Amino acid sequence: MKDIILIDKPKGITSFDCIRILRKKLGIRKMGHAGTLDPLATGLMIIGIGPGTKKLNEYLKLDKTYGTTVLVGVSTDTGDIDGKVLKEEVFDLDDKGIKEALDKLVGKNILSVPKYSAIKKNGKPLYYYARNDIDVEIPEKEMEVYDIRDVSYYKPYIKFTVDVSSGTYIRSLVEELGKKLKVPLTLSDLRRTKIGEFDIKNSKDHLLGDL
Repeated sequence: MKDIILIDKPKGITSFDCIRILRKKLGIRKMGHAGTLDPLATGLMIIGIGPGTKKLNEYLKLDKTYGTTVLVGVSTDTGDIDGKVLKEEVFDLDDKGIKEALDKLVGKNILSVPKYSAIKKNGKPLYYYARNDIDVEIPEKEMEVYDIRDVSYYKPYIKFTVDVSSGTYIRSLVEELGKKLKVPLTLSDLRRTKIGEFDIKNSKDHLLGDL
């Protein structure tokens, strides 16, 4: 599709940074993406160009697959390793307990969205309230997990691949996993590999080269 580009977002830049870079490289202003990735995350982004931007809302609703790495024994204010450490302890887990806790996440979950997210509350994104230490009720939403596989535990990291519905926050799943295991957890690494039938294998990582 000439009006759609698949890119492999590198770590350390925002989704809008990708748009800014591509606009400059391709000389095209009308451009957008179908789903934000945090600076921490890498992986698949669907970029719409020109008339392709009209398809982005459709792609936003597609299911997604993520390769996920979780740091055991640490919790942060943002839910990932880029945040301020709130708690740090040493824990010994076992493979069976981890697998059982992950299995309990499969299905529909009603979870709080991360307080450091762009979800709007009273017209402002939640991260505005978090950054300014303003108390606000954190909304909940349904997040569905279809499958969790490729689970491994190499202390202090848990790794797994997860298939989820659109709108699912992996940071929320990690927080819920921590509650089930009764240990502090934080998201250490995240890589999006699929959006619907779009696969990272077909992405063009060279378009963001020489950042």
